Amino acid sequence: MTNTHNLDAWIREALRCPVTGAELVEGTGPNGEPELHSTSTERPLAYPIREGIPVLLEGEARPL
Repeated sequence: MTNTHNLDAWIREALRCPVTGAELVEGTGPNGEPELHSTSTERPLAYPIREGIPVLLEGEARPL
């Protein structure tokens, strides 16, 4: 299983939620898979990480 630790720190810091513009932080999904979690308080979303690549598509996100 890969995680976002493989991403350079500056890339992680530059990534933002495409829906809300909120910062994204490392998280873990319900099945233990790596995700990026939006820090938005109004619409928190989780984005999957597949093969070490964050999938920042609204249709792939799940509500937190």
